[in-house]
Amino acid sequence: MSAPGAEEVGTNRAKQLLRGFIPGFLLQQREIARRLGVEAGRQYLRLRFLDTIGVRGQNYRPVPSSARSLLFVCHGNIMRSALAESLTYRVLHECGIEEKIIVISAGIHATAGREAHPWAQDAANELGITLAGHRARPLTHDMVESSDAILAMDYQNKAELSARFPEYREKVYMLGAYAEGAGQYREIADPYHGDLETTRICARQLQVCIRNLIGSLYPDSVPLKETDSMASQQAGSASKNPGPAVIGTNRRQI
Repeated sequence: MSAPGAEEVGTNRAKQLLRGFIPGFLLQQREIARRLGVEAGRQYLRLRFLDTIGVRGQNYRPVPSSARSLLFVCHGNIMRSALAESLTYRVLHECGIEEKIIVISAGIHATAGREAHPWAQDAANELGITLAGHRARPLTHDMVESSDAILAMDYQNKAELSARFPEYREKVYMLGAYAEGAGQYREIADPYHGDLETTRICARQLQVCIRNLIGSLYPDSVPLKETDSMASQQAGSASKNPGPAVIGTNRRQI
């Protein structure tokens, strides 16, 4: 193999010098966009840029009060969306309205049949729900088509959903719109890259979001509970400083 020419060596050195001047955050975002593909990557960078400068109007859209089928979506359906589904069924069960709405979760890159992550199972147990029987579901066109509202967890989810299903873009909402405190209208970060405590914080944030979401759809049926108020304070604080009951085992599927 021949040695690299002077021009190639110079180019490589220039790239290395340039990387030294570019903040790690920007390099990370560029890599995420590259991995997502052209269209999803373009949409992701737009959402990320707007969020960085504090323009989050696209996240303010509420789920229509007429929505009667909810689809929670995250990356792998083993943590956030799985927790959101189970928490939703718990709220519906407590309020006696479980027959009024269809709920399902899925992952854009899910491996079918995969169990919930151990951290998510532990966090669920601590909130009085279980993910022991949960199995990951890959997202399908039928799920998207049949849902009244699709709740994304972060900008990668939203960008991929919009790029993959452009005809249903208006049905995609950010679950973080139902958070409270500093986390409202922001992403719900993936705890997969953290630890058990990160997952606990995420689960408490999801608990607040879910009760607020269902409360917006059924305001007369979902009173604010003291435990949710405490969870909201904990989740809000965390966003500034970054034997379970079996509920909903007989679930209708989309």
